[in-house]
Amino acid sequence: MADDTLKGEAAQPADPAVATFVSAVNAGDQEAFFAALTPDATMSDDGTERDLRSWADREIFSSDGHMDVEDVSPDGRVLTATYTNSTYGSMRTRWAFTVTDGHVSRFETGQA
Repeated sequence: MADDTLKGEAAQPADPAVATFVSAVNAGDQEAFFAALTPDATMSDDGTERDLRSWADREIFSSDGHMDVEDVSPDGRVLTATYTNSTYGSMRTRWAFTVTDGHVSRFETGQA
């Protein structure tokens, strides 16, 4: 069975909502980040449910979070990235997204 995962420079999320999420994280753009989400979006980090707004503020926006995408599933909704912020440094992470009506309604992240 062939591995259809996109790797390296080709590793860009094919799903527009996920691509917007990644771009917003990397730009430090809170407005674009929350616009990429549904109003009732949820998330978990390492299997623990988190308050999305406080998590995003702490893990992304107040700590210069950045995602270097390494590989992406064919549907663009699961990716592996080196995630870096000023609190924890760099770590290899897995991200899985649920998209509803063109917006991210849930994401799950954790160490890969």
